[in-house]
Amino acid sequence: MKVLRVLNNNVVLARDEKGQEVILTGRGIGFSSSQGKPVDAALVKRVFVPADGRDPDHLAEALALISEEVLHAVVTALAEVGIEERESTRPTLAIAVADHIAGALERAARGIAIEYPLRAEVQTLYATEYAQAQRLLRAINERLTPKLDASEATALALHLVNAGFVSGDLSFTYTMTGVIQQMLAVVRERYSLGVFEASMGAARFITHVRYLFVRIQQQQQLKGQESTIGKGIRQHYPEATRTAQQLATIVELRLGQQLSEDEVSYLALHVARMTMDANGTAT
Repeated sequence: MKVLRVLNNNVVLARDEKGQEVILTGRGIGFSSSQGKPVDAALVKRVFVPADGRDPDHLAEALALISEEVLHAVVTALAEVGIEERESTRPTLAIAVADHIAGALERAARGIAIEYPLRAEVQTLYATEYAQAQRLLRAINERLTPKLDASEATALALHLVNAGFVSGDLSFTYTMTGVIQQMLAVVRERYSLGVFEASMGAARFITHVRYLFVRIQQQQQLKGQESTIGKGIRQHYPEATRTAQQLATIVELRLGQQLSEDEVSYLALHVARMTMDANGTAT
């Protein structure tokens, strides 16, 4: 591998044997490197391969701002709790989590506490990621000081959710969280339901909507024309279909994307299942 750019003593941008740009980290790797020269393989601790069209220079610059100690603790913790493989080459999640942890450590050292307003929503909407985030936080606290407050699991969970999106922009995850809450509120009001978010139907609905947002972001919605299955859903669940059309309007207003007929139909199916779980009646 040859060096393309030295970011600091511990991070360099290089080109590997396959011709792709990679980010290399390791103590002193930048100190002994220079542009156009071969990389000293003995100094390479980790190799990150930018993906999904991410700009290698931007990612390398972000990594260069994070201390090697924090980066190592985060990468090791991600692997230990099973979120990332030990030899993972994905830089985006590691960078996002390490950058957050670095800021949290600085705040903790200064005695600054942050209350995350989305804690209840995150625990409900992203139960799996929240549980992973709690384990991740414990693993990080075993390696770094000062120890971080348990509330940081909320922010870490949002980063884990965000890892499933192409943009890597955490603001999209915040928007998605708000939209899901708004959609659930519409269903709750329309069907006069109490607390139902813990039901299996609601869990399936939330999962479906999350994947819907991924498809929207990747411009890969289900068929634009209504399929036979979609027509059948609409005929069988007319009230749920009307609700789904209202939910589709929310998505269009919040995300600027009109849903296809099939996307609306499958939303209707999940609304029907969710409401049947909640009150035992068909819609």
